[in-house]
Amino acid sequence: MTHDALTDGAPAGEPDGYERLWTPHRMVYIAGQDKPSGPDVAQCPFCRVPSRPDAEALVVARGERAYVVLNLYPYNSGHLMVVPYRHVADYTELDAAETVEVATLTQTAMTVLRAVMHPQGFNLGMNQGAVSGAGIAAHLHQHVVPRWGGDANFLPIVARTRALPELLADTRDRLAAAWPGAGE
Repeated sequence: MTHDALTDGAPAGEPDGYERLWTPHRMVYIAGQDKPSGPDVAQCPFCRVPSRPDAEALVVARGERAYVVLNLYPYNSGHLMVVPYRHVADYTELDAAETVEVATLTQTAMTVLRAVMHPQGFNLGMNQGAVSGAGIAAHLHQHVVPRWGGDANFLPIVARTRALPELLADTRDRLAAAWPGAGE
């Protein structure tokens, strides 16, 4: 196939009527880099997060048994995850104190997101196992996804792309500053 056949005769780089949103950072996720497949915590990105500085790791808040972090591959701006420190895959493996803290941090995450980003609703959930959609099935995590009317436009369906209006670091800074007890 010739270059002209590929571009309808227009030189490469000429406008063709399509808008493009490039998301090359997602190739790491698509390729499966850093996805643990079992109990090896050295492979687990959720086990490595707590040893890194909060701003670098996008940690919004830390509890005794779990922490809150921005999702690197968010469905929407402000997409948080509540993650137990302990490397467990299944909700039934949490002890009572971990279960309470994951629930409490989820409630606080919703409160902070409402104050900072004013969502109209939320999706909350845990995908248990790869077959259910868990990107990192080996380490349990609770999703807290803020939602707004009209936020699910045509891009995810037609272009498999999400348009996010704010950089993750900026979102992390705003949420961390609004977290109860921040700055103490």
